[in-house]
Amino acid sequence: MKPQVLAVAALAALVPSTFAVSAFADASHAPSTVYVAPGGSDSAAGSSTAPFATIQRGVSAVSSGGTVVLRGGTYAQRVSLHNANNVTITAAAGEHPVLDGSKLTVPTGRSAMVDIADSTSVAVQGLEITGYRTKDIAGMPIGIYVHGGDAGVTISGDRVHDMGNDNGTLGSMAMNAHGIAAYGDSPTRSISGLVIDHNEVDHLHLGASESVVVNGNVDGWRITGNRIHDDNNIGIDAIGFEATLPPAYRYTDLNRARNGVISGNTVENIISAGNPAYWSSTGWCNCADGLYVDGGTHIDIAGNTVHADDIGIEVAAENAKGAADHVTVEGNAVSDSRYVGITTGGYCDGGQDCGGVQTGTSFANTFSGNVLRNNNTDHDGSPEFLIQYHESGNRITGNTICAAGPGTLLIGTVARSGSGAGDVVDGNRYSAAAADAGSARWGWHSVTYTGFGAYRAATGLDASSVFAATC
Repeated sequence: MKPQVLAVAALAALVPSTFAVSAFADASHAPSTVYVAPGGSDSAAGSSTAPFATIQRGVSAVSSGGTVVLRGGTYAQRVSLHNANNVTITAAAGEHPVLDGSKLTVPTGRSAMVDIADSTSVAVQGLEITGYRTKDIAGMPIGIYVHGGDAGVTISGDRVHDMGNDNGTLGSMAMNAHGIAAYGDSPTRSISGLVIDHNEVDHLHLGASESVVVNGNVDGWRITGNRIHDDNNIGIDAIGFEATLPPAYRYTDLNRARNGVISGNTVENIISAGNPAYWSSTGWCNCADGLYVDGGTHIDIAGNTVHADDIGIEVAAENAKGAADHVTVEGNAVSDSRYVGITTGGYCDGGQDCGGVQTGTSFANTFSGNVLRNNNTDHDGSPEFLIQYHESGNRITGNTICAAGPGTLLIGTVARSGSGAGDVVDGNRYSAAAADAGSARWGWHSVTYTGFGAYRAATGLDASSVFAATC
Protein backbone atom coordinates (compact mmCIF):
# COMPACT_ATOMS: atom_id res chain seq x y z
CA MET A 1 0.00 0.00 0.00
CA LYS A 2 2.72 2.41 0.91
CA PRO A 3 6.08 1.41 -0.61
CA GLN A 4 8.79 3.37 1.14
CA VAL A 5 11.60 4.94 -0.83
CA LEU A 6 15.22 4.43 0.10
CA ALA A 7 17.23 7.23 1.70
CA VAL A 8 18.49 9.85 -0.74
CA ALA A 9 21.78 11.72 -0.81
CA ALA A 10 23.38 12.72 2.45
CA LEU A 11 22.65 16.11 3.94
CA ALA A 12 24.93 18.88 2.72
CA ALA A 13 26.53 21.07 5.35
CA LEU A 14 24.14 23.87 6.19
CA VAL A 15 26.41 26.33 7.94
CA PRO A 16 30.05 27.37 7.98
CA SER A 17 32.31 25.25 10.15
CA THR A 18 33.16 28.28 12.26
CA PHE A 19 29.67 28.03 13.71
CA ALA A 20 29.92 24.32 14.63
CA VAL A 21 28.92 23.51 18.19
CA SER A 22 31.62 21.95 20.34
CA ALA A 23 31.00 19.55 23.19
CA PHE A 24 30.16 20.89 26.64
CA ALA A 25 33.66 20.32 27.96
CA ASP A 26 33.36 21.87 31.41
CA ALA A 27 30.39 20.51 33.31
CA SER A 28 31.00 22.96 36.15
CA HIS A 29 30.53 25.96 33.87
CA ALA A 30 27.06 27.41 34.37
CA PRO A 31 25.05 27.35 31.10
CA SER A 32 24.65 30.76 29.54
CA THR A 33 21.68 32.40 27.89
CA VAL A 34 21.90 34.41 24.70
CA TYR A 35 19.26 36.20 22.67
CA VAL A 36 18.57 36.43 18.95
CA ALA A 37 16.23 38.85 17.21
CA PRO A 38 15.48 39.65 13.56
CA GLY A 39 16.81 43.19 14.07
CA GLY A 40 19.93 42.13 15.97
CA SER A 41 23.58 41.97 14.96
CA ASP A 42 26.00 39.06 15.04
CA SER A 43 28.65 41.44 16.30
CA ALA A 44 26.50 42.39 19.30
CA ALA A 45 26.84 40.92 22.77
CA GLY A 46 23.89 38.52 22.41
CA SER A 47 22.18 39.94 25.46
CA SER A 48 18.47 40.66 25.79
CA THR A 49 19.13 44.31 24.90
CA ALA A 50 21.80 43.59 22.26
CA PRO A 51 20.71 40.37 20.56
CA PHE A 52 22.40 38.47 17.77
CA ALA A 53 20.83 38.43 14.30
CA THR A 54 21.25 34.75 13.41
CA ILE A 55 20.27 31.66 15.33
CA GLN A 56 23.51 29.98 14.31
CA ARG A 57 25.53 32.77 15.93
CA GLY A 58 23.56 32.16 19.12
CA VAL A 59 24.25 28.42 18.98
CA SER A 60 27.95 29.10 18.52
CA ALA A 61 27.93 31.39 21.56
CA VAL A 62 26.63 28.66 23.88
CA SER A 63 29.05 25.97 22.75
CA SER A 64 29.75 25.17 26.41
CA GLY A 65 26.04 24.61 27.00
CA GLY A 66 23.20 27.05 27.38
CA THR A 67 20.02 28.49 25.96
CA VAL A 68 19.37 30.41 22.75
CA VAL A 69 16.26 32.54 23.20
CA LEU A 70 14.54 33.66 20.01
CA ARG A 71 12.61 36.90 20.10
CA GLY A 72 9.43 37.14 18.05
CA GLY A 73 9.60 37.72 14.31
CA THR A 74 10.57 35.95 11.11
CA TYR A 75 13.92 34.23 10.51
CA ALA A 76 14.76 33.15 6.95
CA GLN A 77 17.41 30.89 8.41
CA ARG A 78 18.36 27.26 8.83
CA VAL A 79 20.21 26.18 11.96
CA SER A 80 22.56 23.29 12.68
CA LEU A 81 23.33 21.62 16.00
CA HIS A 82 26.10 19.10 15.38
CA ASN A 83 28.01 17.59 18.30
CA ALA A 84 26.03 19.88 20.58
CA ASN A 85 25.74 19.26 24.30
CA ASN A 86 23.18 20.79 26.67
CA VAL A 87 21.88 23.36 24.18
CA THR A 88 18.29 24.59 24.05
CA ILE A 89 16.69 26.74 21.34
CA THR A 90 13.46 28.25 22.60
CA ALA A 91 10.97 31.02 22.02
CA ALA A 92 11.10 34.05 24.29
CA ALA A 93 8.26 34.04 26.78
CA GLY A 94 5.07 35.26 25.16
CA GLU A 95 6.75 35.77 21.76
CA HIS A 96 6.40 33.98 18.45
CA PRO A 97 9.53 33.25 16.40
CA VAL A 98 8.97 31.86 12.89
CA LEU A 99 11.62 30.00 10.90
CA ASP A 100 10.46 30.67 7.35
CA GLY A 101 12.15 28.68 4.60
CA SER A 102 10.15 30.11 1.70
CA LYS A 103 13.12 32.15 0.43
CA LEU A 104 15.68 29.38 0.93
CA THR A 105 16.84 26.94 -1.74
CA VAL A 106 16.27 23.28 -0.93
CA PRO A 107 19.36 21.29 -1.99
CA THR A 108 19.42 17.73 -3.31
CA GLY A 109 18.95 15.11 -0.62
CA ARG A 110 17.79 15.59 2.96
CA SER A 111 18.00 19.10 4.36
CA ALA A 112 16.27 20.73 7.28
CA MET A 113 15.35 24.02 8.83
CA VAL A 114 16.65 22.61 12.14
CA ASP A 115 19.35 19.95 11.78
CA ILE A 116 20.49 17.96 14.84
CA ALA A 117 23.25 15.34 14.66
CA ASP A 118 25.47 13.47 17.13
CA SER A 119 24.25 15.61 20.01
CA THR A 120 23.28 15.16 23.65
CA SER A 121 20.64 16.96 25.75
CA VAL A 122 19.43 19.23 22.98
CA ALA A 123 15.96 20.82 22.96
CA VAL A 124 14.01 22.73 20.32
CA GLN A 125 10.83 24.22 21.68
CA GLY A 126 8.15 26.76 20.92
CA LEU A 127 9.13 27.51 17.31
CA GLU A 128 7.02 27.82 14.19
CA ILE A 129 8.65 26.27 11.11
CA THR A 130 7.12 26.76 7.69
CA GLY A 131 7.61 27.47 4.01
CA TYR A 132 10.55 25.13 3.34
CA ARG A 133 9.49 23.52 0.07
CA THR A 134 10.65 22.52 -3.38
CA LYS A 135 9.42 21.20 -6.71
CA ASP A 136 12.68 19.35 -7.28
CA ILE A 137 11.97 15.62 -7.02
CA ALA A 138 15.50 15.07 -5.66
CA GLY A 139 15.09 17.45 -2.73
CA MET A 140 13.79 16.25 0.65
CA PRO A 141 12.81 19.23 2.82
CA ILE A 142 12.43 18.51 6.54
CA GLY A 143 11.24 20.76 9.33
CA ILE A 144 13.29 19.24 12.19
CA TYR A 145 15.80 16.46 11.41
CA VAL A 146 17.60 14.31 14.01
CA HIS A 147 20.25 11.92 12.73
CA GLY A 148 23.54 10.25 13.54
CA GLY A 149 23.79 9.11 17.16
CA ASP A 150 22.00 11.33 19.69
CA ALA A 151 20.88 11.11 23.30
CA GLY A 152 18.20 13.11 25.09
CA VAL A 153 16.88 15.21 22.20
CA THR A 154 13.54 16.90 22.96
CA ILE A 155 11.31 18.50 20.34
CA SER A 156 8.33 20.10 22.04
CA GLY A 157 5.69 22.74 21.53
CA ASP A 158 6.70 23.47 17.93
CA ARG A 159 4.48 23.89 14.91
CA VAL A 160 5.72 22.55 11.56
CA HIS A 161 3.38 23.32 8.69
CA ASP A 162 2.80 24.23 5.04
CA MET A 163 6.01 22.84 3.61
CA GLY A 164 7.21 19.83 1.63
CA ASN A 165 7.83 18.54 -1.87
CA ASP A 166 5.48 19.94 -4.50
CA ASN A 167 6.71 17.86 -7.45
CA GLY A 168 3.72 16.68 -9.44
CA THR A 169 5.05 13.57 -11.19
CA LEU A 170 2.13 11.16 -11.04
CA GLY A 171 2.90 7.69 -9.71
CA SER A 172 6.47 8.48 -8.67
CA MET A 173 7.64 7.40 -5.22
CA ALA A 174 10.84 9.46 -5.57
CA MET A 175 9.41 12.66 -4.04
CA ASN A 176 9.78 12.98 -0.27
CA ALA A 177 9.55 15.35 2.67
CA HIS A 178 9.07 15.17 6.44
CA GLY A 179 7.75 17.40 9.19
CA ILE A 180 9.83 15.90 12.04
CA ALA A 181 12.21 13.03 11.25
CA ALA A 182 14.67 10.95 13.24
CA TYR A 183 16.98 8.73 11.20
CA GLY A 184 19.19 6.52 13.33
CA ASP A 185 21.82 6.05 10.64
CA SER A 186 24.80 5.22 12.86
CA PRO A 187 25.47 1.51 13.56
CA THR A 188 27.64 2.36 16.57
CA ARG A 189 25.41 4.82 18.42
CA SER A 190 21.62 4.87 18.46
CA ILE A 191 19.27 7.81 18.78
CA SER A 192 18.07 7.28 22.36
CA GLY A 193 15.89 9.19 24.78
CA LEU A 194 14.17 11.06 21.94
CA VAL A 195 11.00 12.93 22.94
CA ILE A 196 8.61 14.45 20.37
CA ASP A 197 5.91 16.04 22.47
CA HIS A 198 2.96 18.40 21.99
CA ASN A 199 3.88 19.63 18.54
CA GLU A 200 1.48 20.48 15.74
CA VAL A 201 2.41 19.11 12.31
CA ASP A 202 0.04 19.98 9.50
CA HIS A 203 -0.60 20.78 5.85
CA LEU A 204 2.48 19.00 4.56
CA HIS A 205 3.17 17.72 1.02
CA LEU A 206 5.07 14.53 1.79
CA GLY A 207 5.21 12.45 -1.37
CA ALA A 208 6.16 8.92 -0.28
CA SER A 209 7.27 9.94 3.22
CA GLU A 210 5.79 10.73 6.62
CA SER A 211 4.72 13.63 8.81
CA VAL A 212 6.59 12.36 11.89
CA VAL A 213 8.96 9.40 11.61
CA VAL A 214 11.49 7.40 13.62
CA ASN A 215 13.53 5.22 11.27
CA GLY A 216 16.39 2.78 11.82
CA ASN A 217 18.59 2.77 14.91
CA VAL A 218 16.22 4.67 17.19
CA ASP A 219 16.01 2.94 20.56
CA GLY A 220 13.92 4.31 23.43
CA TRP A 221 11.70 7.18 22.30
CA ARG A 222 8.34 8.83 22.95
CA ILE A 223 5.94 10.53 20.53
CA THR A 224 3.25 11.99 22.78
CA GLY A 225 0.49 14.56 22.80
CA ASN A 226 1.03 15.81 19.26
CA ARG A 227 -1.65 17.03 16.88
CA ILE A 228 -0.98 15.90 13.33
CA HIS A 229 -3.52 16.77 10.69
CA ASP A 230 -4.29 17.58 7.07
CA ASP A 231 -1.16 15.97 5.63
CA ASN A 232 -1.08 13.92 2.43
CA ASN A 233 0.73 10.89 3.79
CA ILE A 234 1.36 8.94 7.00
CA GLY A 235 0.90 10.76 10.30
CA ILE A 236 3.32 8.89 12.62
CA ASP A 237 5.56 6.05 11.44
CA ALA A 238 8.05 3.75 13.21
CA ILE A 239 10.20 2.06 10.57
CA GLY A 240 12.63 -0.82 10.32
CA PHE A 241 14.62 -2.59 7.62
CA GLU A 242 15.03 0.30 5.20
CA ALA A 243 18.52 1.23 3.94
CA THR A 244 19.00 3.54 6.92
CA LEU A 245 22.02 1.65 8.25
CA PRO A 246 24.82 0.27 6.02
CA PRO A 247 24.08 -3.01 4.19
CA ALA A 248 25.80 -5.21 6.79
CA TYR A 249 23.28 -4.03 9.42
CA ARG A 250 20.15 -3.62 7.32
CA TYR A 251 18.37 -6.80 8.41
CA THR A 252 19.43 -6.69 12.04
CA ASP A 253 17.52 -5.42 15.06
CA LEU A 254 19.80 -2.37 15.15
CA ASN A 255 18.00 -1.11 12.05
CA ARG A 256 14.55 -0.96 13.65
CA ALA A 257 12.70 1.74 15.56
CA ARG A 258 12.18 -0.01 18.89
CA ASN A 259 11.25 0.37 22.56
CA GLY A 260 9.02 3.33 21.81
CA VAL A 261 5.73 4.88 22.88
CA ILE A 262 3.13 6.56 20.67
CA SER A 263 0.45 7.92 23.01
CA GLY A 264 -2.04 10.70 23.48
CA ASN A 265 -1.74 12.00 19.94
CA THR A 266 -4.58 13.28 17.76
CA VAL A 267 -4.09 12.31 14.12
CA GLU A 268 -6.76 13.28 11.63
CA ASN A 269 -7.38 14.01 7.97
CA ILE A 270 -4.33 12.08 6.78
CA ILE A 271 -5.38 11.45 3.19
CA SER A 272 -3.34 10.30 0.16
CA ALA A 273 -5.86 11.37 -2.49
CA GLY A 274 -4.23 14.16 -4.46
CA ASN A 275 -0.71 13.07 -3.48
CA PRO A 276 1.06 12.41 -6.82
CA ALA A 277 3.05 9.52 -5.32
CA TYR A 278 -0.17 7.54 -4.85
CA TRP A 279 -1.69 7.90 -8.30
CA SER A 280 -2.14 4.81 -10.44
CA SER A 281 -4.13 3.89 -13.52
CA THR A 282 -7.06 3.07 -11.25
CA GLY A 283 -6.96 6.43 -9.51
CA TRP A 284 -5.88 7.50 -6.02
CA CYS A 285 -5.41 4.90 -3.35
CA ASN A 286 -6.54 5.24 0.25
CA CYS A 287 -3.02 4.48 1.49
CA ALA A 288 -2.18 6.99 4.21
CA ASP A 289 -2.08 5.63 7.76
CA GLY A 290 -2.76 7.78 10.77
CA LEU A 291 -0.40 5.62 12.88
CA TYR A 292 1.92 3.07 11.30
CA VAL A 293 4.47 0.57 12.55
CA ASP A 294 6.42 -0.63 9.51
CA GLY A 295 9.00 -3.10 10.75
CA GLY A 296 9.26 -1.69 14.26
CA THR A 297 9.36 -3.75 17.45
CA HIS A 298 8.44 -3.40 21.14
CA ILE A 299 6.26 -0.32 20.69
CA ASP A 300 3.23 0.78 22.73
CA ILE A 301 0.48 2.62 20.85
CA ALA A 302 -1.99 3.81 23.46
CA GLY A 303 -4.69 6.39 24.03
CA ASN A 304 -4.53 8.06 20.64
CA THR A 305 -7.44 9.63 18.79
CA VAL A 306 -7.27 8.69 15.12
CA HIS A 307 -9.96 10.23 12.96
CA ALA A 308 -10.84 10.56 9.28
CA ASP A 309 -7.61 9.13 7.87
CA ASP A 310 -7.34 6.65 5.02
CA ILE A 311 -6.28 3.89 7.44
CA GLY A 312 -6.47 4.39 11.19
CA ILE A 313 -3.67 2.20 12.60
CA GLU A 314 -1.47 -0.32 10.79
CA VAL A 315 1.07 -2.82 12.14
CA ALA A 316 2.99 -4.45 9.29
CA ALA A 317 6.34 -4.77 7.54
CA GLU A 318 6.75 -3.63 3.97
CA ASN A 319 10.15 -5.26 3.52
CA ALA A 320 9.89 -8.96 2.65
CA LYS A 321 12.71 -9.78 5.09
CA GLY A 322 11.18 -7.72 7.87
CA ALA A 323 8.61 -8.08 10.61
CA ALA A 324 6.48 -6.00 12.96
CA ASP A 325 6.31 -7.67 16.34
CA HIS A 326 5.65 -7.09 20.03
CA VAL A 327 3.56 -4.02 19.30
CA THR A 328 0.74 -3.23 21.72
CA VAL A 329 -2.20 -1.26 20.33
CA GLU A 330 -4.42 -0.46 23.29
CA GLY A 331 -7.14 2.00 24.21
CA ASN A 332 -7.17 3.98 20.97
CA ALA A 333 -10.25 5.59 19.42
CA VAL A 334 -10.33 5.04 15.64
CA SER A 335 -13.19 6.47 13.63
CA ASP A 336 -14.31 7.52 10.16
CA SER A 337 -11.37 6.03 8.28
CA ARG A 338 -11.90 5.91 4.53
CA TYR A 339 -10.61 2.35 4.14
CA VAL A 340 -10.24 0.44 7.43
CA GLY A 341 -9.90 1.22 11.11
CA ILE A 342 -7.05 -1.12 12.13
CA THR A 343 -5.05 -3.52 9.98
CA THR A 344 -2.18 -5.92 10.47
CA GLY A 345 -0.20 -8.27 8.24
CA GLY A 346 1.58 -7.73 4.94
CA TYR A 347 -0.53 -6.13 2.24
CA CYS A 348 0.87 -8.32 -0.57
CA ASP A 349 2.01 -11.94 -0.89
CA GLY A 350 3.99 -11.85 -4.12
CA GLY A 351 1.06 -13.05 -6.19
CA GLN A 352 -0.28 -11.70 -9.42
CA ASP A 353 -2.81 -9.50 -7.67
CA CYS A 354 0.13 -7.75 -5.94
CA GLY A 355 2.23 -7.34 -9.05
CA GLY A 356 4.78 -9.74 -7.63
CA VAL A 357 5.43 -7.63 -4.53
CA GLN A 358 6.31 -9.56 -1.38
CA THR A 359 5.90 -8.08 2.11
CA GLY A 360 7.01 -9.05 5.61
CA THR A 361 5.32 -10.55 8.63
CA SER A 362 3.31 -9.45 11.65
CA PHE A 363 3.40 -11.55 14.82
CA ALA A 364 3.16 -11.40 18.63
CA ASN A 365 1.22 -8.14 18.57
CA THR A 366 -1.72 -7.21 20.81
CA PHE A 367 -4.79 -5.17 19.86
CA SER A 368 -6.89 -4.61 22.96
CA GLY A 369 -9.45 -2.19 24.33
CA ASN A 370 -9.69 -0.11 21.16
CA VAL A 371 -12.90 1.51 19.97
CA LEU A 372 -13.44 1.29 16.21
CA ARG A 373 -16.44 3.17 14.91
CA ASN A 374 -17.84 4.08 11.50
CA ASN A 375 -14.73 3.20 9.52
CA ASN A 376 -14.80 2.43 5.78
CA THR A 377 -16.56 5.66 4.95
CA ASP A 378 -16.02 4.79 1.26
CA HIS A 379 -18.52 1.95 1.86
CA ASP A 380 -16.71 -0.49 -0.43
CA GLY A 381 -17.26 -3.46 1.91
CA SER A 382 -13.90 -3.20 3.66
CA PRO A 383 -13.96 -3.94 7.39
CA GLU A 384 -13.43 -2.19 10.63
CA PHE A 385 -10.51 -4.53 11.42
CA LEU A 386 -8.52 -6.03 8.54
CA ILE A 387 -6.16 -9.02 8.82
CA GLN A 388 -3.96 -9.56 5.78
CA TYR A 389 -1.04 -11.76 4.71
CA HIS A 390 1.87 -13.27 6.67
CA GLU A 391 0.25 -12.69 10.06
CA SER A 392 0.24 -15.02 13.06
CA GLY A 393 0.21 -15.21 16.83
CA ASN A 394 -1.57 -11.91 17.34
CA ARG A 395 -4.20 -11.12 19.98
CA ILE A 396 -7.35 -9.18 19.11
CA THR A 397 -9.28 -8.97 22.35
CA GLY A 398 -11.59 -6.69 24.27
CA ASN A 399 -12.24 -4.23 21.44
CA THR A 400 -15.47 -2.41 20.68
CA ILE A 401 -16.10 -2.64 16.94
CA CYS A 402 -19.08 -0.81 15.48
CA ALA A 403 -19.55 -1.03 11.72
CA ALA A 404 -20.86 1.92 9.79
CA GLY A 405 -23.70 0.28 7.87
CA PRO A 406 -25.10 -2.79 6.13
CA GLY A 407 -22.62 -5.02 4.35
CA THR A 408 -19.61 -3.66 6.24
CA LEU A 409 -17.54 -6.57 7.55
CA LEU A 410 -16.47 -6.45 11.15
CA ILE A 411 -13.28 -8.48 11.41
CA GLY A 412 -10.61 -10.14 9.26
CA THR A 413 -11.95 -9.82 5.75
CA VAL A 414 -8.91 -11.20 4.00
CA ALA A 415 -7.14 -13.28 6.60
CA ARG A 416 -5.57 -15.50 3.95
CA SER A 417 -4.75 -19.15 4.13
CA GLY A 418 -1.45 -19.32 5.99
CA SER A 419 -2.36 -16.28 8.07
CA GLY A 420 -4.08 -16.36 11.41
CA ALA A 421 -2.16 -19.29 12.89
CA GLY A 422 -2.16 -18.97 16.66
CA ASP A 423 -4.27 -15.82 16.68
CA VAL A 424 -6.53 -15.15 19.66
CA VAL A 425 -9.71 -13.29 18.69
CA ASP A 426 -12.12 -13.04 21.60
CA GLY A 427 -13.84 -10.85 24.15
CA ASN A 428 -14.84 -8.26 21.58
CA ARG A 429 -18.09 -6.33 21.43
CA TYR A 430 -19.52 -6.04 17.92
CA SER A 431 -22.38 -3.99 16.53
CA ALA A 432 -23.48 -2.54 13.23
CA ALA A 433 -25.45 0.58 12.46
CA ALA A 434 -27.70 -1.16 9.94
CA ALA A 435 -27.38 -4.90 10.57
CA ASP A 436 -28.28 -7.36 13.30
CA ALA A 437 -26.45 -10.45 14.54
CA GLY A 438 -28.05 -12.53 11.80
CA SER A 439 -27.16 -10.30 8.87
CA ALA A 440 -23.81 -8.75 9.85
CA ARG A 441 -20.78 -10.29 8.19
CA TRP A 442 -17.31 -11.46 9.21
CA GLY A 443 -14.50 -12.90 7.17
CA TRP A 444 -11.77 -15.44 7.89
CA HIS A 445 -9.30 -17.09 5.51
CA SER A 446 -11.00 -15.39 2.58
CA VAL A 447 -14.38 -16.88 3.47
CA THR A 448 -17.25 -14.53 4.29
CA TYR A 449 -19.77 -15.57 6.93
CA THR A 450 -23.19 -14.01 7.32
CA GLY A 451 -24.40 -14.02 10.88
CA PHE A 452 -22.51 -13.99 14.15
CA GLY A 453 -23.39 -17.58 15.00
CA ALA A 454 -22.31 -18.95 11.62
CA TYR A 455 -18.99 -17.13 11.83
CA ARG A 456 -18.23 -18.40 15.34
CA ALA A 457 -19.26 -21.97 14.57
CA ALA A 458 -17.08 -22.13 11.45
CA THR A 459 -13.96 -20.47 12.85
CA GLY A 460 -13.98 -21.09 16.59
CA LEU A 461 -13.15 -17.41 17.10
CA ASP A 462 -14.91 -14.87 19.35
CA ALA A 463 -16.44 -17.56 21.60
CA SER A 464 -16.86 -15.07 24.44
CA SER A 465 -17.58 -12.03 22.29
CA VAL A 466 -20.98 -10.40 22.03
CA PHE A 467 -23.05 -8.72 19.38
CA ALA A 468 -24.88 -5.66 20.67
CA ALA A 469 -28.08 -4.23 19.26
CA THR A 470 -26.71 -0.70 19.07
CA CYS A 471 -23.35 0.94 18.58
